Amino acid sequence: MLFNLILLLLSAININQEKYLGSIERLSNEINNLIGEGAKIEILADGFDWSEGPTWSKKLNSILFSDVPNNVIYKWNEENGLSVFLEPIGYSGNVPNLKRAGTNGLIIDSKGNLIICMHGDRMIAKVENMNIEKISSLVKSYNNKLFNSPNDLVYDSNGNLFFTDPPYGLLEGDNDQLKEIPFNGVYKLSSDGNIEVIIKNLTRPNGISISNDEKTLYVANSDHNNPIIMKYELTIEGVKNPKIFFDGKTLSKQDIGLFDGLKVHPSGTVFATGPGGVLVIKENGDHIGTIRTEVRTANCAFDDKFEYLYMTSDMFLTRIKLL
Repeated sequence: MLFNLILLLLSAININQEKYLGSIERLSNEINNLIGEGAKIEILADGFDWSEGPTWSKKLNSILFSDVPNNVIYKWNEENGLSVFLEPIGYSGNVPNLKRAGTNGLIIDSKGNLIICMHGDRMIAKVENMNIEKISSLVKSYNNKLFNSPNDLVYDSNGNLFFTDPPYGLLEGDNDQLKEIPFNGVYKLSSDGNIEVIIKNLTRPNGISISNDEKTLYVANSDHNNPIIMKYELTIEGVKNPKIFFDGKTLSKQDIGLFDGLKVHPSGTVFATGPGGVLVIKENGDHIGTIRTEVRTANCAFDDKFEYLYMTSDMFLTRIKLL
């Protein structure tokens, strides 16, 4: 609690001081249609252990994000700056032998509920209508076995929830004695409550997003030995026709960071956190530029008007103006 109080005080002191980091790498003029030539990476808040899982709340007019190791969800907006939204959250103390035991990915459903990936409690939870007094479990297990540590999530327009489940929250990863599921899966929680695994052959499934026409599912694989973004054709039964959307093996040898979170812009362009910051990748897989934060960047999110891209960049919360 004292750490978070100090962090908030420092944020208040610096709220009117503009701070920037990094640069924009423009590999094609096409990126100029998305990011203006004078755009800068703005630091909104700092001092976090590992910021993650940003999502925009239209109701709160705020960006919400996790500080995973510290078991906190923060809120930031233009008017008030940084504040604690939920603490503690992600780990109730019921499960031993964990690391990074807070929350991770966040999303707001069509009813205005905050849906949370709980690393520590190894489940997906719901904060009803953003009321912090009304927290419940959405899904706890698959075939009566606890998930590894749900990481990131996305909804389709029919209310089906897709989420990834790597072992990052377990102290020993794949070798942890608490690991109950023998694979690291991607799951579909249907709007009727049915849970099924749709992908089980990725080593480290992480970021996840859906194309605008809802025909393609993107999944980032955050594996040092196989840093790729996969794409799958979405079907009623699940997915088919797996293909590599982007191969990051060369880039991962040159820059810090692996593929993590990703979001799809209305143009169809994929903004994917990865080596060097946030890669800007066209729908056909062409890499047209990188928002070079120069720090490990975990995830990103747009506001409801697609005016800004917010990025959780290691110890920073950052953003960049879009066109």
